[in-house]
Amino acid sequence: MEKLDAGGRVHEICDRDERIAVIAYEYAKQPEGTLVVSPDNQSRMAINEAIHYAMQDTNRIPYLEYRMKVLVARQEITGADRQWAAQYEPGNVVRFAKGSKTIGIAPGEYARVESVDEKQNQVTVERENGQRLSYDPRRLQGVTLYRKAERAFSEGDRIQFTAPNRNQHVANRELGTIEKIDESGNLRIRPDSGRAIAFNIRENPHLDHGYAVTSHSSQGQTADRVLIHVDTEHGGEKLVNRRLAYVAVSRGRYDAQIYTNDKSALAEGLGREASHRSALESTRAAEPRVAQKSEPTSSPTLKRERTIERDLSPGR
Repeated sequence: MEKLDAGGRVHEICDRDERIAVIAYEYAKQPEGTLVVSPDNQSRMAINEAIHYAMQDTNRIPYLEYRMKVLVARQEITGADRQWAAQYEPGNVVRFAKGSKTIGIAPGEYARVESVDEKQNQVTVERENGQRLSYDPRRLQGVTLYRKAERAFSEGDRIQFTAPNRNQHVANRELGTIEKIDESGNLRIRPDSGRAIAFNIRENPHLDHGYAVTSHSSQGQTADRVLIHVDTEHGGEKLVNRRLAYVAVSRGRYDAQIYTNDKSALAEGLGREASHRSALESTRAAEPRVAQKSEPTSSPTLKRERTIERDLSPGR
């Protein structure tokens, strides 16, 4: 930390919005070989959106964008939680990885939660064909719960796959770039592994912007330059600790820049050891989960009025 600060690589910007804007435009100046790492999910979403618009403002990607419905896993729900109807919310999307012959659900099928009966511990879902089914969630395994969210994508955007897809040979958290996109939800994405993948968003709604990733998701990723965002007021010891310092800084081959609200608090936080329990808890806290109030918003401009909006929602 002291060496980075002495080298002018630690930047203290108290205002959160200003700090995120600085990171966004720093990324846009040199996007090739640059990765942003932020330990908490709320700032990750805000930074991704800010970079998306900064890339448009600097003519790195076109202003024409398409707003699409994606699925974001409810990471706060544990395996034990998923056995209880009270944890399900109307409008959630359920993926049945293993399926169930008993209730007639195929492996990999999606359904939308219609209602829940906490007393009887029953969940009622609507399948894609319109059929409604009720079941006791204790009887099923391999179930994942999602919330629907909206993302604006343009050609040239960096994206991240948020779930594995065997048919497309996509790994969880794999990064790529959008090569083609249209108003019908058709996409052609080139993952960093090199091969191009073409599909409709309804076939694989597990997408998010991939400019900024959580420190947990960044493990295994490397870049020439890494921009690290650390808000000491919101991170806490579960996210801001010596493990974050090692994981985040080591992502950059040649350069690492840290942006924080408080240098003193940052030095103290990054010098703190992470307990095994804290590491496990921070993994769950850092992984993408969408709370209704935490979705970042943006100020519209005349150029962005060309946005084409389509309701391309899965599970309906």
